Amino acid sequence: MPLVSLLLNVLWLVTGGIWMALGWLLAAVLMALSIIGLPWARSAVTIAWYTLLPFGQTAVRRDEFRGREDMGTGALGFIGNVVWFVLAGWWLALGHLISAVGLAITIIGLPFAWAHLKLALLALWPVGTEIVPSEDAGRRRMMGRL
Repeated sequence: MPLVSLLLNVLWLVTGGIWMALGWLLAAVLMALSIIGLPWARSAVTIAWYTLLPFGQTAVRRDEFRGREDMGTGALGFIGNVVWFVLAGWWLALGHLISAVGLAITIIGLPFAWAHLKLALLALWPVGTEIVPSEDAGRRRMMGRL
């Protein structure tokens, strides 16, 4: 992890990023307890890790990144996103939005507010998304695959 990403991730944790990661973990536990939510539980844990350390990683559409569609990027993915939105997406997005507003009040909090806004969008519609190192996504963009 580059030094800048490491520094930003440490500041992120200090400024409250850990609380939203715990929110994602809570969503994962609730999904797992419901049994029918098991497909979303693993993804919620992955995004909780991303929420814990967002700098140096990025969320990309899986079909664009891999160059092929799968179950999560087609019609089933759309249905999965609707179910996710109803059960957990809206309250996670609201938590990220409230955190972003609080951080945006200060100049130093602007990069963290921006990260919360990106996470809020991810919270609304996460199915079909993959978390990858920023360098990999940058390389794919340069090659014209993203």
